[in-house]
Amino acid sequence: MNFKQIVKNLPPNPGVYFFKDKKNQIIYIGKAKNLKKRVSSYFSKSNTSSKNKVMISKAVDIEIIIVESEVEALITESNLIKIHKPHYNVFMKDDKTFPYIVIYNETYPRVETIRKKKIVKDSNIYFGPYTDVYYLKSVLKTLHHVFPLKTCSENTNSKNKAFRHNTCFCGFCLSENSISRTEYNHMINQVVSFLKGKNSDVKSYLKKMMEQSSTNMQYEKAAKIRNQIFALEEFIKKQKKLTQNFENQDIINISYKDNYGIAFVMRIRNGLLVGRESFDLKINNNFNISNELDKFIVQYYHLTMDIPSEIIVPFEIENEQNIKDWLFEKFKKRVLIIYPKIGSKKKILQICIKNNELKLKEMLFKKIKRKEYIPKILSHLKEALNMPVVPRRIEAFDNSNINGKNPVAGLVCFVNGKPIKKEYRHYNIKTVEGIDDFESMREVVYRRYKRQISEKNKLPDLILIDGGKGQLSAAKSSLDKLGLEYITVIGLAKKLEDVYLPGMSSPQNISKTSSSLYLLRNIRDEVHRYSINFHRLKRSKTLINSNLKDIRGLGDKKIRIIWNNFDSLKNFKDTNLKEIKSKTGFSETLIIKIKKSLDEKNNIS
Repeated sequence: MNFKQIVKNLPPNPGVYFFKDKKNQIIYIGKAKNLKKRVSSYFSKSNTSSKNKVMISKAVDIEIIIVESEVEALITESNLIKIHKPHYNVFMKDDKTFPYIVIYNETYPRVETIRKKKIVKDSNIYFGPYTDVYYLKSVLKTLHHVFPLKTCSENTNSKNKAFRHNTCFCGFCLSENSISRTEYNHMINQVVSFLKGKNSDVKSYLKKMMEQSSTNMQYEKAAKIRNQIFALEEFIKKQKKLTQNFENQDIINISYKDNYGIAFVMRIRNGLLVGRESFDLKINNNFNISNELDKFIVQYYHLTMDIPSEIIVPFEIENEQNIKDWLFEKFKKRVLIIYPKIGSKKKILQICIKNNELKLKEMLFKKIKRKEYIPKILSHLKEALNMPVVPRRIEAFDNSNINGKNPVAGLVCFVNGKPIKKEYRHYNIKTVEGIDDFESMREVVYRRYKRQISEKNKLPDLILIDGGKGQLSAAKSSLDKLGLEYITVIGLAKKLEDVYLPGMSSPQNISKTSSSLYLLRNIRDEVHRYSINFHRLKRSKTLINSNLKDIRGLGDKKIRIIWNNFDSLKNFKDTNLKEIKSKTGFSETLIIKIKKSLDEKNNIS
């Protein structure tokens, strides 16, 4: 592909460009104020980035989309990255749903949590996303403790209050006193204030209600409101006051190491920390944080309706004005993007960065721990077989044939005690004639591991042979020949479920009820099932083809024509002569001969 010619013909308009590989897959998506200038920069001598060079070396084609403005290019790029997930772009790792608190636009609005990939503007009120589920639960617990909220879909106009009281357990239905629509809407306004961090307003509202109830000598109601104030104060104590004023800010940072990254958002409303959200990112070798933070910001504000007055970031971002224009267009609100160097905002940013790095360390630790995790059953198996290593990867073999015909073998692979079906393999036995299970096993084990060595693929910690001492000895000889004598290989005989090691006349002393033997039996049964199914498939094809090959004038080419046009020989036999002739081009004489031959045989499938 002549990239110079493509670049030469590109327009100077704003837009989005795609690099594609030889499989026509999109490997990178970018945006540009001037497509011609931006794309040509990848091929200029001044572009010394080794990461860009790797990406360009994989590309074979460039495509573009022209848009009206830089803002539209920014949003189009973000949307296309989410759809195509190109290898060299950064994006939120899993396209999962996120929890939100929703207040429905109803006569008596319900307040509940929902999960969505993103929210769209409608008549409901949304808060979130909340990636910290523990914090979300504490918010909801406080809300329901303080306010008798409606969460059910019961008919609020029902005159039978006793029925609702007995069938629903939400605060609204269990309320001893009827709540008017006006009272409930006042309460919902306080819920919105609470979720926006205006806790002092909510506290003042409750105190006023308590004093009013006390003045009216409604002492039980006043005591109940007092308890609600206590619950609110307990929640407020746990909230951190990060600013001395009452600003609404989002502090955003990205921390990464190797191929792992976490974007971190601290949400401050009215000076209080109301949320800490973290998002796993897919990081690649082409990652450049100074170019990618703005892309995350766009992805994040696609997820939420809760827009602050200020966005604080660790450095100047590439598309600051475009992002501000887009946020105004989307939310009708002017937002400042700040990268502080000194002062209180710099201190808040440092808190965000420290929390972000801590989250990243936690994630990396969990991944390391997961890799180091050893199921107990494998530890027991290591001890039972006196192995030098834990058998994390186990491969098993079995042969299958009937009277020496259609000999095949199967291989299954288990990692950490679980089947990895993409690594299962079938083998046709090539060098052995007649019935010889030992030589068949010798052949297939040799073929398997000779290829694994030449392709530098993973080798197993343990090899399981479905059979007794003879098959085990044959497998061991192939491993020794390949210099793999250090790999533990065992045989599992079917009759007595005995486990044998090479050169040992007696079976291993493994309890018949142990979990280790249960795992080995499961693997043995799986490889037996897999190999016998392949043998049946091969045998049936051979049988069907033999029914046709016996017919004079019908060679391999014409047999293939039959199978290309008919699902089975029965289907061929039941089709009328004229249609068969039309589909295959066979002469009427040959068609009649084939049908007559099939009639004479009972093995029609």
